[in-house]
Amino acid sequence: MPDYKFRTIDANGKVRSDTMVASNPMELEKRLSSMGFDLLSYKEHNRVSISLLQKKAISRRDLINFTFHLEQLTKSGVPLLDSLKDIRDSIEYSRFTDVLQTVIDDIEGGKTLSLALAEHSQIFDKVYIALIRVGEETGNLPEVLKDLAETVRWQDELASHTKKIMIYPVIVSIVVLGVVAFLMMYLMPQLLPFIRNIGTEIPLHTRILVGVSNAFVDYWFIVFSLPFVIYALFRFSATRSPVLRYLIDGLKLKLWLVGSLNTKIKLARFANYFAMMYSSGITVLDALTISEDMVDNLVLEDSIRRARNNISEGSRISDSFESTGVFPSMIVRMLRVGEDTGAMDEALLNVSYFYNREVKESIDKLEPALVPALTIILGGIMLWIMMAVLGPVYDAVSNIRI
Repeated sequence: MPDYKFRTIDANGKVRSDTMVASNPMELEKRLSSMGFDLLSYKEHNRVSISLLQKKAISRRDLINFTFHLEQLTKSGVPLLDSLKDIRDSIEYSRFTDVLQTVIDDIEGGKTLSLALAEHSQIFDKVYIALIRVGEETGNLPEVLKDLAETVRWQDELASHTKKIMIYPVIVSIVVLGVVAFLMMYLMPQLLPFIRNIGTEIPLHTRILVGVSNAFVDYWFIVFSLPFVIYALFRFSATRSPVLRYLIDGLKLKLWLVGSLNTKIKLARFANYFAMMYSSGITVLDALTISEDMVDNLVLEDSIRRARNNISEGSRISDSFESTGVFPSMIVRMLRVGEDTGAMDEALLNVSYFYNREVKESIDKLEPALVPALTIILGGIMLWIMMAVLGPVYDAVSNIRI
C-alpha cells in the first residue's frame, strides 16, 4: 500500500504536513476530510518501513483504547470492518492509524482479524493473536476482547508501578555522579598543589582520591563511557551466547532487592496469561508453548519447556511444575488445587492476583527504603572526600607548636 506525503489545511487556516498510508488518493482525501482537514497537495513517495517505528510510536495506552473500543463496538452488534473503520477515524492520526488501515485492507482482502493482526507482531503479541483466534472460532470475540483489555490494562499498571520505583534512584544517581565528577575534575586539581605543599605524609585514602581524580581528568571519556560500553558488551554477548544469557537471566531472579520483585512480576504475568488462554479453550500444551515467549527469561522459559515436556508424557500439571525446582510452592499448590477441582483458570488467577499484590506492596516498601540508602551512599562519598582533603591539613596543623 502506498505512503503519501501531503499538505492539509484545517478550519482555522493552519497548514500542516505529514504522511499517511492509503490505498489511493481518493481514500487519502476521504480520510483527511473525516478528520476535519482539506487536502491541498500530495505525492507518493518511497515508504520507509514502519515496523522499526511501530514499537516506539505505539504505546500500550493505544492498545488498551483500541481493545476496549473494539470490544464495545462488536458487543453492540457493529460489524467488525465497520468497527475498525470507526476506531481508525475517531483517533488522532498516528502510526497506529496506518496499522489499522493495513489491518482493514487485509480483512477486506479475505484475512481473518487474527491473521491481519499477526502481520504486526511488534504491537500484538502471540497471546493477543492466539486469543483473538479463539474468539473468532468460538464466536465469543467480545468476551475475549474484554479479557484482553483488562489484561493489557493490568500490564500497563504493572509497568507504571515498576517505573515508579526507578525515578528517584535514577535522579539521585545522576546528581551523585554530577557532584563526584565536579569534585574530581574541578575541585581536586585545585587542591592538589596545596595538599602536596603541606609537607606531611599523604595518607593512603588521600592518595587513592588523587588517583581517582587524575583518572577523571586524564581519562574522562573512558570513565563516562565505560558503563555504557560494559552494558552494550553484555547485551551483545548475551545475544550471541545463550549460555551467558541464561546465567544473566538467572542472576536477574536472584539479585538483592530487585531479584525477588522481578521474579514476582514475571510469575504474575505467566499465571495471568496461562489462566486467560486456558479459560478461552486453548489446550494446556499450546498455552505453555505460547507462555514461554511471554516470561522473557531463559531460566523460566526452560522450566516451562521442561514442565510442558513432562505433561506431554503423561505427568500431572502440578507434578511437572514441581519437578523443575524453579516455581514456588504456592504455584504448585494452586495448580494441584485447580486440577482437583477442575477450576484451573480460577486457581491461576488467584496466583496472579497474589503476586500482583505482592509486587505493589514490595514497590511501596522498597521506594521509601531507597531514600535513606541513597542518602547514606552520597554522604559516604562526601565524607571520604572531605577526610581525604582535610586529613592532611589537620595533621599539618596539629604538628605546629606555638
